[in-house]
Amino acid sequence: MSAGTDLLIDAFGRIQETVDDVLAGLGTSELSARLDEDANSIGWLVWHLTRIQDDHIADAAGTDQIWTSQGWYERFALPFADADTGFGHSSEDVAAVRDVSRQLLNGYHGAVHDNTVRYLKDLHVKDLEHVVDEGWAPPVTLGVRLVSVIADDLQHAGQAAFIRGVLRRG
Repeated sequence: MSAGTDLLIDAFGRIQETVDDVLAGLGTSELSARLDEDANSIGWLVWHLTRIQDDHIADAAGTDQIWTSQGWYERFALPFADADTGFGHSSEDVAAVRDVSRQLLNGYHGAVHDNTVRYLKDLHVKDLEHVVDEGWAPPVTLGVRLVSVIADDLQHAGQAAFIRGVLRRG
């Protein structure tokens, strides 16, 4: 472990703290509420950001996703393929993420966070320079991929926090 990976662990910890704060005390109706018919719900946002983190960390580590390897796919029982991360979802897809409890969302996010931290603890700064995707110009390194996941997750967690604020204000 190094200062660079410590910083990444801290960033992923901030995502987990935000997710925990957003979900605290919410029931299934609040988790599935949408500010308009095409808006994302808190439940969908937290599920999606966790799926992206799970997918990308598993890909980088060369391991199975927590979603399938620990039975979260079956527990959520969503009408999506097991590889679905929510990327490109339609309004109808977002609406399908309902009746999902905060305990389920917290449990899955916590398991993915723990897996992420385990993976990052074994990395060295030099590992962050490894190219993981040559389909871009310039090619994407592991460090860039991890920062992208952090940025995406924080954006979605912030959106969920905003929605929570609007719902609780009313």
